Amino acid sequence: MKKITILSLLLSIFMPTWAQKTVTVKSPDGQVEMRLNVTAEGLTYDLFRAGNAVLTENTMGLELNGKEITAAPKITGQKTIHLQETIRPVVPLKFSTIQNDCNEATVNFKNQFSVVLRAYNDGVAYRFVTRQKGQVEVNNETIGLNVPQSWKLHLQEPKDFWTSYEEKYTHKTRAEWTEGTMSNLPVLMEGPNCKVLVCETDLQDYPCAFLKNTDNNLKSVFPPMPLKFEPWYDRRLKIAEAADYIAKTEGTRAFPWRYMVIGNDAQIVENTMSARLIGNNCELADTDWIKPGRVSWDWWNRWSIYGPDVNFVAGINTPTYKYYIDFASKYGLEYIIMDEGCSASTTDVFHANPDVDLEGLIRYGAQKNVGIVLWLTWLAVEENPTLLETIASWGVKGVKIDFMDRSDQWMVNWYERTAKEAAKHHLFVDYHGAFKPAGLEFRYPNVLSYEGVRGMEQMGTCVPENSIYFPFMRNAVGAMDYTPGAMQSTQPERYGAEAPNAMSIGTRAYQLALFVVFESGIQMLADSPTEYLKRPDCTEFLASVPVTWDETRVLDAKAGEYILVAKRKGDEWFIGGMTNNTPRDLTVKLDFLTVGKSYTQTSFTDGPNAHRQAMDYRKNVNTVNSQGTLQVKMARNGGFAAVLK
Repeated sequence: MKKITILSLLLSIFMPTWAQKTVTVKSPDGQVEMRLNVTAEGLTYDLFRAGNAVLTENTMGLELNGKEITAAPKITGQKTIHLQETIRPVVPLKFSTIQNDCNEATVNFKNQFSVVLRAYNDGVAYRFVTRQKGQVEVNNETIGLNVPQSWKLHLQEPKDFWTSYEEKYTHKTRAEWTEGTMSNLPVLMEGPNCKVLVCETDLQDYPCAFLKNTDNNLKSVFPPMPLKFEPWYDRRLKIAEAADYIAKTEGTRAFPWRYMVIGNDAQIVENTMSARLIGNNCELADTDWIKPGRVSWDWWNRWSIYGPDVNFVAGINTPTYKYYIDFASKYGLEYIIMDEGCSASTTDVFHANPDVDLEGLIRYGAQKNVGIVLWLTWLAVEENPTLLETIASWGVKGVKIDFMDRSDQWMVNWYERTAKEAAKHHLFVDYHGAFKPAGLEFRYPNVLSYEGVRGMEQMGTCVPENSIYFPFMRNAVGAMDYTPGAMQSTQPERYGAEAPNAMSIGTRAYQLALFVVFESGIQMLADSPTEYLKRPDCTEFLASVPVTWDETRVLDAKAGEYILVAKRKGDEWFIGGMTNNTPRDLTVKLDFLTVGKSYTQTSFTDGPNAHRQAMDYRKNVNTVNSQGTLQVKMARNGGFAAVLK
């Protein structure tokens, strides 16, 4: 009895200290639930949707200055609030007005840190907040996802941290994913009752996260902080020395949000999680000068203009760019890009190619209401501190900056420095050779787009079977510079083209649809003006598609197979559909249209032979209203595009 009594006494002393404590936060509709479990071993969390477990026993942790501050955590206080605010993005890619409605719990711990949890109707998010003195070295942050072996994972797997996020997606169960390999974010996961999109936002002074498959769960890995660089070639530096930590940063700060969109296919596509987590935190007092728009682009078609009105040798020269400007002006396009080759060299960027009268072209463009966008390497921008100020003084409207290809802390900070400097001189930025959007575009909305995707510049390896995932993955987390608009199209087994006779895989209607389905604040028309001028019906449609939207509605979708989406700008609706290598017949209601109004629908559909000859299409005009239905027939690798006025 004495031994039992002593044991009972000891348990009564120590159990209250180490007994598991759970902090629960639920979404406003009560359907999504996140439970933070505080145990002697550390912090875990469980996710539920509609009463069903989604992912359980997930882990989180933070190691600073060689100490895991989340080990043996002790709660010192907590509070819960209902956050409700209206967000109006400067560059609205899905909705011009976003309701930020969630429940938030902040849990404070003894080691001078907090965990902030949020539950939305379509997902959850969490972040660490620390209150440490001075600067700290972040040795590691644990993002551990306990994903069942049977779940299907959609991944983008680079060989190492040196990546431009352009790898093809891979699709495998957790059991099939090779242990030790890693994936960029976002990752899309399919469970038995829902899909989960994993990503991050509010990435400041911190590296991008990657996920690696381990023996017991998916765990985060991060590129180490570079300490020394060596010259490599005209657009890259070699990392000569890296630290044994992932970041050196202020000890009192909020860390990036880790978020998961949880829902069906439509909810994944329509989500605005990154915007909601950033909130109304734009760093710029004046944003009226930021003008998203459409761009005539030269590089993909290799300056391939020809015909009876082209009485000069086309190439990187003044007459060619005047032709691009004239084309842009004719169709109301806001910009042209002058890509690689327009400067004297990739390193001599203060002088133009001797065949290009840049000042004259800027003046000519201004007369035609067409702005000039210049291509630059990131290294040229980094090594010439006055470059952005100088080209802004010339009258250039924006810059396309290329070949960053890294996402360590140094490079993430470089993005922010560049965005801030560009905004100072009223320049917008399109980041090419880039990682995915992670919140910078809301704080500095002059950042209009990022590449970070296997886009059409990859020619024959850019296939609908891969691109159909973009609305559910890459474009689901932010603006995407895919560069659509090819007029020469083929089915995949017939592809054999190269510039200057550039060609894309997918039907003509598919290419038109991409302008509606894909989101970017700066949308390229990738083909040659010659090709567009020969097809005025298609070109008029492309030139009419907005790049910002008031409302987005997914009409029907299944990740990896097909999507049909409707988007509204003012009183007009645009509809875009795309499919993989399987033909589709879809019927959807038009009940999103205003009741009592008739609309003239101009549509572009796959022709009867588009399954073989991808350029076969039909243009149709008819009248529709909210009481009717829309029947969509798409060929394999096909599409559907329409405008309703």
